[in-house]
Amino acid sequence: MRTSPWRAAVAAVLTAASGAALVPATAQAAAPQVKTQAPGYYRMMLGDFEVTALSDGTVDLPVDKLLTNIKPAQVEKALSRAFLKAPVESSVNAYLINTGSQLVLVDTGAGNLYGPTLGKLMANLKAAGYQPEQVDAVLITHLHPDHLGGLMAGDSRAFPNATVHLAKAEADFWLSADNMKKAPAEMQSMFQNATAMLTPYSTADKLKPFEGDAALVPGIKAITAFGHTPGHSTYSVESKGQKLVLWGDLMHVAAVQFADPSVTIQFDSDSKAAAAQRKKAYADAAKQGYWVGAAHVSFPGIGHVAPAGKGYVYFPANYTTRQ
Repeated sequence: MRTSPWRAAVAAVLTAASGAALVPATAQAAAPQVKTQAPGYYRMMLGDFEVTALSDGTVDLPVDKLLTNIKPAQVEKALSRAFLKAPVESSVNAYLINTGSQLVLVDTGAGNLYGPTLGKLMANLKAAGYQPEQVDAVLITHLHPDHLGGLMAGDSRAFPNATVHLAKAEADFWLSADNMKKAPAEMQSMFQNATAMLTPYSTADKLKPFEGDAALVPGIKAITAFGHTPGHSTYSVESKGQKLVLWGDLMHVAAVQFADPSVTIQFDSDSKAAAAQRKKAYADAAKQGYWVGAAHVSFPGIGHVAPAGKGYVYFPANYTTRQ
């Protein structure tokens, strides 16, 4: 039989393809895995204010052992619902607010006090387009190491032009030599860290403790929220009718404590007072519908809170590339 040109062409292609399959292709070198994330900052507008969440990194927390007022099995169940298990890789977040006239940083991360997985705030601040010399004010929620450790860079003030603000009750507690002597041995380094980080600012007349709810910068005020520590504060940021409340360590484990605000943590100096402050903050945020920012909710830690049964549910900010 005569073969049509079309059939001959198809047969030739198939034969060539079949033969090619038997010849191994030249191997290409595998691309190495990069194993790093993008720069750790997230930006949003709040009225006329620019808010930049800054990541200091993450740290593994054995929350099944740290959480209190709850059974370990209940913690495990709550984590499982969120596709997590202990230890939980927990974010350490700080927040930079550009009001247009002042640059304000809320908390400073851990610096070199916690090991290699933290201490990334300064690099991320620079990646976000700012320099530490531009910061006018640093607001400290409380004096635990992962919030104050970034105040110093070696022997120098990390933010040389900034005034540090924190509650007087917090400064009085952690800067007290008598309190340090009375504290358990494992806690004494926290007192020493507070003194080491704050003394250079005090010497330069750049340490300004405040009392009660205090207006610190136009549009930004401190709100007393004692419990997690003796002078723990949150900070309210408002511009053009929009509001963001930065919670500090008002809560730690989203998968557990939103659904059950009564769950506490061993880090609290007064767990009963801390739970009361958390319930109050959740209820207010849910009722008014404003933004919240939390130091240990998965980065960037910004979102909204709504009631859900006997507890609450957290809705993280929808990712945006627009201002």
